[in-house]
Amino acid sequence: MVPIRDNNPITITPYVTYGLIAANVLAFLYESSLPPQALNGFLHLAAIVPRELSASFSGIPLNQPVPEWATLITSQFLHGGLLHLGGNMLFLWIFGNNIEDKLGHFKYLLFYISCGVLAGLSQWYFSQNSSIPSLGASGAIAGVLGAYILRFPQAEILGVVPLGFFFPTFRVPAYFFLGFWFLQQAFYGVASLETPANIGMENGGIAYWAHAGGFVFGAILGPVLGLFSDKSNDDYLYRQ
Repeated sequence: MVPIRDNNPITITPYVTYGLIAANVLAFLYESSLPPQALNGFLHLAAIVPRELSASFSGIPLNQPVPEWATLITSQFLHGGLLHLGGNMLFLWIFGNNIEDKLGHFKYLLFYISCGVLAGLSQWYFSQNSSIPSLGASGAIAGVLGAYILRFPQAEILGVVPLGFFFPTFRVPAYFFLGFWFLQQAFYGVASLETPANIGMENGGIAYWAHAGGFVFGAILGPVLGLFSDKSNDDYLYRQ
């Protein structure tokens, strides 16, 4: 199931969401400009390498230009391919603007980065000895989805199901679409516990624990940062 759009208007221009998308695209263009050997070195430097992160938490100096804790942030802007980037940016485009609308620009950026960090730590927890780089914006975006399902459970999601040459569309409430997505990530996360690591993540290249963890932390952080506090312009004018 691939979402196309939601029926959920906003009242602001989501500058932060646009900026995050632009930053991810620019980072991918930079990755694409590197020759294979240089790209491999760059990803090992800027993506999360669980074994190295574990070493840094134990106080073992790694003498790298990018501190391992910083990769919890830099990794959020790296992607392993065009489809990886495109899928993440589609979800961010559809769901991020509404969370930015409710939290405000600054708190939304803080929320997004925090969810990404906590999602990265969730994945690290289950693969602490892996030497495979983990990267992508999906953990932070999963946090956006976790906040969205709480704030807009009844919002209508328009999507498509690719079936060969046929692309039937569907309309479902957000709680159904995002709830199914979360249960899927949690299920595959549990199933991946005994599987070997693959290209940067667990089980087929997908960091399921980052997705599930980001979703849960997004559902927690969103309300803490004011997801349900509506401070509309009309209320402000009335108080004046």
